[in-house]
Amino acid sequence: MKWTPAKARLGIVLSLGICCWANAVTTVKADTPSSRPNILLIVVDDMGFTDLGSFGSEINTPNLDKLARAGVRFSSFYTASTCSPTRAMLLSGIDHHRVGLGGMAESLMPNQKGQPGYEGYLNSRIVSLAELLRDAGYHTYMTGKWHLGLAKTQGPAARGFEKSFVLLQAGGGHFDDLGFVPGKALYREDGELVDLPGDFYSTKFYSDKMIQYIEANFVRDQRQVDKPFFAYLAYTAPHWPLQAPDASIEKYRGRYDAGYDKLHEQRLAGAKVHGLVPEHVIGAPGEHGELPWDQLSKHEKKVEARKMEIYAAMVDDIDHHVGRVLDTLRTNGQLENTLIVFMSDNGAEGHRLERIWPAVGDWVEQCCDNSYANMGKANSYLWYGPNWARAGMAPFSRYKAYTTEGGIRAPAFVSYPEVVKEGKVVANFVSVMDVMPTVLELAGIEHPGTRYKNKDVLPMQGKSMLSFLRGEAEYVHDANEVMGWELFNKRAIRQGNWKIVFMPEPDRDARWQLFNVEVDLAEQHDLAAEQPAKLQQMIDLWKDYERDNGVIISDPLSRY
Repeated sequence: MKWTPAKARLGIVLSLGICCWANAVTTVKADTPSSRPNILLIVVDDMGFTDLGSFGSEINTPNLDKLARAGVRFSSFYTASTCSPTRAMLLSGIDHHRVGLGGMAESLMPNQKGQPGYEGYLNSRIVSLAELLRDAGYHTYMTGKWHLGLAKTQGPAARGFEKSFVLLQAGGGHFDDLGFVPGKALYREDGELVDLPGDFYSTKFYSDKMIQYIEANFVRDQRQVDKPFFAYLAYTAPHWPLQAPDASIEKYRGRYDAGYDKLHEQRLAGAKVHGLVPEHVIGAPGEHGELPWDQLSKHEKKVEARKMEIYAAMVDDIDHHVGRVLDTLRTNGQLENTLIVFMSDNGAEGHRLERIWPAVGDWVEQCCDNSYANMGKANSYLWYGPNWARAGMAPFSRYKAYTTEGGIRAPAFVSYPEVVKEGKVVANFVSVMDVMPTVLELAGIEHPGTRYKNKDVLPMQGKSMLSFLRGEAEYVHDANEVMGWELFNKRAIRQGNWKIVFMPEPDRDARWQLFNVEVDLAEQHDLAAEQPAKLQQMIDLWKDYERDNGVIISDPLSRY
């Protein structure tokens, strides 16, 4: 069955047990609140595939590693190639081209603006995960990055979240409201624009807020909840600008002096040890035009190593503050009754942003001090570039915004003792669109299908992972199903182990490439010339995906 709305709708509806009837609303199967689990959804921003210790990293992440090792780690968890499209798919269970983020709001081209699916915010054609959980009696909380609409009517308070404190845009300073382009980063609390406190540090603050929301949910002097909760904790770290407290950075001083090429080797070896990639895999080579570590000057090595020290500190801090959230659940007797889903929203960010967005480079010159002594502080503005990203995405090719594996495979795991009895690593294909139907099935909630509160909505395209997680099914998606990607005119289709990739870049001719990702995980051996029939078959699948999801190819081509 192809993963396209027109052809997959019937199969997906049947497989999810969706009941479609006129003016249907959410149906709750559970009899009492206590019989339903809490949901903690943790999303990090631009984290690499091997950035957690349990995925092969040297970074200290004991809290997340403990959860991951007790749960199911996914080695083939797929997202969109950038943040807001992934978040739209996460909260809808539907391809981002259909739900308003066909292109990122900041990068919509003239031929896309105003078109269905390209509104630049989470549109009204879907019912969100938070709305359905709220309707079913869940408390719904969110802190962190929203990036699904700037207006009050487009924010989390309007899409089902009872309590929320969010960054509205793609990014911002981690210590203050420094914009990622000229201007201030914007925040809303429960729908209203607010200023940040003076002691703001994004990872700590979002964790503090979420802890406050969760603790308010517990009945005073009792280890019980008045009703279950859905907590969406969407950290903005480790998204650029790279910033962290001095004490956090100091923990990693000197750790990366051997350089990015050595780190790539170590990360790939670590991923193999943990069973995340097969032993035979060879990592993708360095990007054309980038210097090997041993060709850098002493000063260049010093600056580059510092960038990675700051990045590692940001990941370490995420783990520390997640641990505080887990302690809150543990203290109140709710950890065992909480489904925890952890994921990054895409691959690591490896662009040299000043080259593709000159306005960003100009802004850095105006706003910030990137001298070595100031790196990582509130008025610095850094990103770590393609070489560290290559290590973070080992063994895959490229990084965020590309439809190669390095842009769309993300670290992810699920932890819930009631369902997952022992830790394991699975290589089965799963999608970010599968999270919502999984949560709904576990909570005993049926998606309303095509009607919600007297309006037409789209049915989910994702599938529940619950039977697979319980060991009752061999896969979530069989080898015949099709998954497609497109953003900034970079495209891909995967069916089984076959994948085609189309990557136009400025000043380069583009063509479809064909890979067998079972034997060529780094996508280095293009089989298009050897297997023209298979290539054409996959191109035909792309055309189906493009038509069924309303894809509009950008004109002109984005440089991202």
